[in-house]
Amino acid sequence: MQSFEFTAVARIINGVGSALELAAQCRRLGVERPLLVTDPGLMSIGLIQPVLAALEKEGLSPLVFDQVREDPPEATVLAAAELARRGNIDGVIAVGGGSSMDVAKVVAVLLGSQQTLSELYGVDQVTGGRLPLILVPTTAGTGSEVTPVAVITTGETTKAGVSSPVLLPDVAVLDASLTLGLPASITAMTGVDAMVHAIEAYTSRHKKNPLSDNLAVKALALLSRNIRTAVHEGGNREARENMLLGACLAGQAFANAPVGAVHALAYPLGGHYHIPHGLSNSLVLPCVLEFNASHAEELYAELAEVVIGAPVAGSASAKSAALTAALRQLVDDVKLPATLQQAGVKESDLEMLASDAMLQQRLLMNNPRDVSYEDALSIYKAAYGGGA
Repeated sequence: MQSFEFTAVARIINGVGSALELAAQCRRLGVERPLLVTDPGLMSIGLIQPVLAALEKEGLSPLVFDQVREDPPEATVLAAAELARRGNIDGVIAVGGGSSMDVAKVVAVLLGSQQTLSELYGVDQVTGGRLPLILVPTTAGTGSEVTPVAVITTGETTKAGVSSPVLLPDVAVLDASLTLGLPASITAMTGVDAMVHAIEAYTSRHKKNPLSDNLAVKALALLSRNIRTAVHEGGNREARENMLLGACLAGQAFANAPVGAVHALAYPLGGHYHIPHGLSNSLVLPCVLEFNASHAEELYAELAEVVIGAPVAGSASAKSAALTAALRQLVDDVKLPATLQQAGVKESDLEMLASDAMLQQRLLMNNPRDVSYEDALSIYKAAYGGGA
């Protein structure tokens, strides 16, 4: 067996209502005045107010930053950090999607060290510590609550990542009641995002390991069996719990066995067209799997029965093809656009997108098959029309 290293969050709390018990975790970490990072949408629907009330009831004095938006820019991170400094906060809580959790991670580092934001970008560039950090996801998708990565928008079409074990929180809290009101489209997009995390972790070229493999398989089983119910029966608590746990397990898997070409080709779609990340992944997923099949069909064959939920007959090649077909059907079942054309991407932009995808070498190096510019363009062309 090849040697490997596996890192994980120290404490994961899973249970309906657990978000209302954050005060106990704050006390354990010595936090009295936390910054609560969230977005205006969650504030407007009243999801955050009970969490704040529960903290205040226990004598804590939370300060709220609620201006996070999707693909958060540097200005948002810096504004949250400045508010935290003025408010003398001593810990950070995020209650929200991946964007809120990413902002909270970086703010915790900025407030706990002397580094500037620009000094944090890259792998293992965090040299100081951070403030106590608690992450509470409200979507079942990014798995950011258990990953050591935060992605920040640095320009009109560019993003940069901060990757360091320092970003792993002290506590991740999974409370499915916070996901019950998610719209069907967001449930679908974030759910497919989590499935991609599991699939790409299972086939990661360099850091695939037994622990991440088992997490990926369990995650994919939970997600595949529950995503349709969660999308079409949004109030189904059991399905929501399974989706949230599945996304968390997938997050742990890809935090240790990094993602590849699906994400690399998805990022330019988000950068240029502001397509939500989960949908960007969904749009290129089947065509990337078809491209990778020559190098990963044995692994895809193993995942086919997990996704389909029943034995699949035939050769490894046939099972790999069955996995791709099942995922295409899933995209249709949860009512997501199936092609780049349907998502509003211009065919004349495909060459630009392929060029931008080649900048994601930190991801492409994990893909089971090498990806050239010509390969990326071919995948985009296939995804534009819905097939190879």
